[in-house]
Amino acid sequence: MSIHIIIDGYNLIRQSGYLSNLDLQDIQYGRQALIDMLAAYKKIKAHRITIVFDGTRAPQFSKPRERQKGISIIFSHNGESADTVIKKMARREKQQALVVSSDTDIVGSAASSGAATISALDFEGKLSMAARMDGSVPERDDHDGWTPTTKKKGPRRRLPKRQRQNRARIDKL
Repeated sequence: MSIHIIIDGYNLIRQSGYLSNLDLQDIQYGRQALIDMLAAYKKIKAHRITIVFDGTRAPQFSKPRERQKGISIIFSHNGESADTVIKKMARREKQQALVVSSDTDIVGSAASSGAATISALDFEGKLSMAARMDGSVPERDDHDGWTPTTKKKGPRRRLPKRQRQNRARIDKL
């Protein structure tokens, strides 16, 4: 089953340290850097990706829907917020959708529709991890002697079904 990643564009840009610095210089730089990061991610993971931006800040003469580097880009219409568009898409996609946003209103609406959710910062971490695994970002050589392990200690507690399903979809990233 393929995942459709729906991203609250400006929310992710403003939450990210790197992208927000570019956004402060020029809003187009932030958008383009996000598209480039997602295009590199799409080469590794072939998920369907849609970025939704508020149309009030859209570039002049831009189409409300366009496609760049395999990423669908949607600008909301006048009088409609990107939040509304994301909520509609999450309701339509239901369990195939993974919504990337730190906005509690969007996250709550998407979760009630059955879509999985992940915060903007967590998703940015997944993007950078995927870039490192691909080899496009050099790994650091400073090892402190600690080796990560998957061995756990202590009693096991099973999460509720909805949280297990959400985690399973996020693990596919």
